[in-house]
Amino acid sequence: MKELRIRLLAGVFVVAGVLSWAGARLWNSVGTLPSVPLAAPVVLGLIAVVLMATALSIRARLKAQRERAPEAKGVDPLMAARAVVFGQASALVAALVSGMYGGTGVFLLESLDIPARRDQAIYAGFSVVAGIAVIAAALFLERVCKLPEDDDRNTGAPSAA
Repeated sequence: MKELRIRLLAGVFVVAGVLSWAGARLWNSVGTLPSVPLAAPVVLGLIAVVLMATALSIRARLKAQRERAPEAKGVDPLMAARAVVFGQASALVAALVSGMYGGTGVFLLESLDIPARRDQAIYAGFSVVAGIAVIAAALFLERVCKLPEDDDRNTGAPSAA
């Protein structure tokens, strides 16, 4: 399984942000603007909490297993792989959604004097912060589940101990 690259996530964030900003400008020329829901940062925050809890649980189980604790539960490799895939998918979606809300938020910075748009800009800002938390938790989960014999080159040959 390949590691998730921060460059890819940053690229998705920037492209989505630019397209969202341009779309918000176009949509505003019609006279309306799609709203940023209050639930957006809440849902992203919950996903970040789930990812972080999963990572901490797996890390504690792996530590207990390494220390040969008497009642240590092992980590099922398939469960760890599913957790990593969930984390990677969550990070990609969070980068896309954060970019969209970030672009909309940047557009809304032009009209902070209007209370409704100021609230939308605040929701967009919180959504970007929550999306970054999802990405950070997903990358942490990926690092926790990384096998010791994995190397950064991914040459396919097992590393020498």
